[in-house]
Amino acid sequence: MNVGLACGEPRPASEFEVLLITGMSGAGRSQAADSVEDMGWYVVDNLPPKLLIPLVDMMTSSGSKVHRLAAVIDVRSRSYFDDLSAVLSHLDDLGVRTSILFLDASDQVLVQRYESVRRPHPLQHGNRLIDGIHEERELLENLKERADTVIDTSALSIHQLSTKLYEALLGSGPKTVAVHIFSFGFKYGIPLDADFVADVRFLPNPYWVPSLRELNGRDGAVSDYVLSSEGALEFLDAYEKALLIAVKGYAEEDKHFVTIAIGCTGGQHRSVAISEELARRLRKQGLAVTVSARELQKVDRQ
Repeated sequence: MNVGLACGEPRPASEFEVLLITGMSGAGRSQAADSVEDMGWYVVDNLPPKLLIPLVDMMTSSGSKVHRLAAVIDVRSRSYFDDLSAVLSHLDDLGVRTSILFLDASDQVLVQRYESVRRPHPLQHGNRLIDGIHEERELLENLKERADTVIDTSALSIHQLSTKLYEALLGSGPKTVAVHIFSFGFKYGIPLDADFVADVRFLPNPYWVPSLRELNGRDGAVSDYVLSSEGALEFLDAYEKALLIAVKGYAEEDKHFVTIAIGCTGGQHRSVAISEELARRLRKQGLAVTVSARELQKVDRQ
């Protein structure tokens, strides 16, 4: 029998992951941090390597819900590099799963990027821009060799970099797209934040069945009534097929979050039942799907 961690119970170090995001200045560390955060990692930026150990200790010993920590490390001096080596060894001793993502770019591209933002390189020290780039590349040479993943961003756009990161950390294809389905009632307003809006008011309304009126679409009797209605399964078959095509395209276009709204008159019966069944079908296709019911949540809060 699987037993979850009790509130406040320490999390085993082996269940904790640390991802170090590092590499050349101007190669895309900030953009990478944003993408990793979207994947569900807790991201800290500009963290001195020595602070990684107490941060990991705190998160593994306090019953924290965070189990994936990504730290953007800017190694700008040899002392920082020495600290990082010691920290990595300590994390290995603790049994924490640690990986390094290294972002690189050609000297020419880095020069162009710095000139476009009109900022000096952090290691330029009043010299030429290329001198700072060369010094940083020398400092990071050993760390790059130790990296688990190296991505050259020279020819990548922001979206292409994000796609590369998803492929490296989650794999590729539709499974990288998180789907949220929520039901709503048209009488309370059409949602503004949905990528897709489906209207299931063509189905018979359980509200007019006295034994079903006080129930909702999560109750078996209502669900059976809705799904056995003429046209319900045909609609679900067609809509599921269309959504899978769209989700595949979204994954290729670096859109990794999709919101689907299913509406009926009051948001209590038909839309809820269809949402739950659609979620079940999409999960069966390997997608990560969450479900909510806008109008039922209002009732719960009352």
